Amino acid sequence: PDSPDNLFILLLVYTAGTPSFRIWLSKHVKPWKKAKDELITAHRIERWITFQSSDMRHRALMDMMGGVLEVKKEDILRMVIPQPAFMAKPDAVWSEEERKQFKEYEKKVKELNEEKDKYRKSLEAELKKLQNSIQESTQAFDEHLKRLFERRVKAEMVVNQEELKIANLIFSLLLDEELNSRELCLNNYLARNQEQKIQTSEAVRNAKEDLDMYKEHYDNLLAEDKVLDRSFKKEFSEIPMHQVDLLYKLFKRRPRIQKQKTHQDTANIVPFGERPGSDKSNKDAFAQLMKAMDELDNISNMPEGLDVSVWEHFCMTRRMKVENEQKVKQKAAGLMEMVTFLRKRVEEDEKVQQNIEKVFHELILLQEEKVEFQLNLTIQILLKQGQVELENFQLILEYSDAILINKNIIEDLNSVIRAQGQKKVTSMVESKDVHKGIFQIEWEHKKMEMEMEDLNQKAWDIQMLFFSRDRQKFLNEPQYETLIGIQIGVMEQTIAVLDKTHKKNVENCKKLLKKLGRFSNHKDVANYTLSCNLREELVAVSERRDICNAIGSKLTCEKIAKERYENMMQQQKLTNISKQQAEQISILQAEVERLRMRTFPALVPM
Repeated sequence: PDSPDNLFILLLVYTAGTPSFRIWLSKHVKPWKKAKDELITAHRIERWITFQSSDMRHRALMDMMGGVLEVKKEDILRMVIPQPAFMAKPDAVWSEEERKQFKEYEKKVKELNEEKDKYRKSLEAELKKLQNSIQESTQAFDEHLKRLFERRVKAEMVVNQEELKIANLIFSLLLDEELNSRELCLNNYLARNQEQKIQTSEAVRNAKEDLDMYKEHYDNLLAEDKVLDRSFKKEFSEIPMHQVDLLYKLFKRRPRIQKQKTHQDTANIVPFGERPGSDKSNKDAFAQLMKAMDELDNISNMPEGLDVSVWEHFCMTRRMKVENEQKVKQKAAGLMEMVTFLRKRVEEDEKVQQNIEKVFHELILLQEEKVEFQLNLTIQILLKQGQVELENFQLILEYSDAILINKNIIEDLNSVIRAQGQKKVTSMVESKDVHKGIFQIEWEHKKMEMEMEDLNQKAWDIQMLFFSRDRQKFLNEPQYETLIGIQIGVMEQTIAVLDKTHKKNVENCKKLLKKLGRFSNHKDVANYTLSCNLREELVAVSERRDICNAIGSKLTCEKIAKERYENMMQQQKLTNISKQQAEQISILQAEVERLRMRTFPALVPM
């Protein structure tokens, strides 16, 4: 089963209490396939041997030369000197040879590090050079690209300007062509309307002439009809008046005939029928009227007592009257039709005239537009930034309210504006200086007023100043300094006398102090003696107090009151003496102050 050339079949039979059986069957292989497998196996063995030999070569190259046949400079950074194996041991157990190997190892490591540093520095220097060259190249490229972009922008600007010129020219040509074609169309339409105007004017004139002639015939017929009506009674003046009136009523009477339908009704019923005013319809109506008149002319309708000849004459006259009225009606209808026809012709003529006037107006407007287009030319001008001064200026192509002004005019106007502005500034500075001078003068005026008030106050103070005798003497005495010198001499003599007196007083006081010292010593001795006596007296007093207590307290109270009275009197005397001494001291102090003031005179400032 381990061989791939064998095919095994495993049969497992599970029965209760019976073991399983395995049956192995070998695979049948054809001879040519077996030879092919042997050849493939030999080829695999050969490849394995070749791989093993190449692996030995690679391992030898890695061990002996680090995996490369030629050492490059950039490989120095990756080089590592292997440590000796004895460096894993402590330093104390190293031998002399191992120490020498360690020194050589350190020397090699140091040399390798130096080489690495040199190579690193050279690479850094080369990197800086490359970066500088790249930066310079980038700057040069950017500048060149900027110049090219500026040239491109300028070229595009010029191209766009030329395209705009071409577009403006094309627009002008198209507009001119459109205006010419429109003018030609209007001229043709005007010519047709003028021809139509001539025709309509001729038709109106002919219609007016025909109307005048027809109206004249109508007036003649109407006059004849009126003459017949007026001459009726004259013709029958021979018969009685009541018969004349009766005949006149019959003369006015007309037969009733069926009225003809209107033109609208006839047109609705018979589209191609005869018009009401045509000859055929008039003849039919006249025939019906004559038939009706025949009935009226019948002898049965003749009034009683009337002669037949008169009746016949009456019938003939009435028939003439009816025929004349019929002619008048026909003429009136024809006259109305002619008036209607004339009105239509006049309306057509007015309409044509209005069209002609309208065309003339459009031609005038077209001519004005054409002249305006020829005068209002589109000019393409290049203006620098800052030379376009428009309100709410935006990037628009319409400057309908803009005015093109010469640069010199604007510069002259600006110079005038600057000059006027400078004058305005100068006048404002002068006005400011004037106002400043006014304020300064007002301040000086106020200052002088305040000084004047101060001087007046000082004069008033001088007038109200208390003038002592010394000041009066200073003002009145011509030799005041000599007098002052004399007074100073007198004061010095007085001071010398006072000093002597003071020294004498001091000596006397010292003597008095010595005397008082001796007296105080005597007093101390006396006090000591008295204290001793006092103790004895106190003992005696205590004894006597006891005796007095034993005898009674009346005598003792009187004695105590008497002693208190004496003490009070003595205290009052001492108080009076102290007051007198205080008054004397105050008098002496005032005298000393007066003498000091006389010695040092006070100068009051004016």
